[in-house]
This record gives sequence, structure tokens and C-alpha cells, in this order.
Amino acid sequence: MKRRIWLYFFSLIPAIGSLSVINKIEPYVLGLPFVLFWLLLWVILTSLFLYIVNILDPANHEGEEDI
Repeated sequence: MKRRIWLYFFSLIPAIGSLSVINKIEPYVLGLPFVLFWLLLWVILTSLFLYIVNILDPANHEGEEDI
């Protein structure tokens, strides 16, 4: 149960950060305006987090047999 609380906390980071940090156009990161970079970064990180959760979830490994 403790693990779930941390996962919920990490899912709030983009929302909290977007309110105070990304309301700017000027700093360019990798040639992209900061707002676009922020959105692209979180799309990539969300995919990575979902992959990690899929690997760590024991329900996904119930039917597997060792060969």
C-alpha cells in the first residue's frame, strides 16, 4: 500500500510543476519553446513510468513459466 502512495505522488509532479514553472515561452530547450518541451518530456516520462510499473507488477508475471 505504501508503494501506491508514492506512485500517486509522482503522478502529481507534472501538474504541480506546470502551474508554477512552465508558464514561460522564452527559454528554449533543444530548439523548442519551454512549454512544448515540458509536454514532450512528460509524454516520454509517462511512457517510461508505465513500462516500469508493468515490469514491477506481480500480476503480469502470474502465468509465466521458467524455461
